[in-house]
Amino acid sequence: MTLVLLPSLAFATTDAEVRDLIIKASVQSYPGNCPCPYNTMRNGRACGGRSAYSRPGGRSPLCYPKDVSDQMVKAYRTQHNLK
Repeated sequence: MTLVLLPSLAFATTDAEVRDLIIKASVQSYPGNCPCPYNTMRNGRACGGRSAYSRPGGRSPLCYPKDVSDQMVKAYRTQHNLK
């Protein structure tokens, strides 16, 4: 018997699930502690206006479903062989 492990993205069937995966990847790729307003700083307080998302210029992580376009979802599905 062979056990095959599939990445969680293989089971993303709805656009909302794909958007969540794209957002998680964006947040995880940010090198600091405050990519999004809802993340917390080291002292436990919310990042809020100190987040990269809230500051103009520089990095712009994807934090909310509205930030992920339908075209991005389609490209993600194509790239990861999701129907």
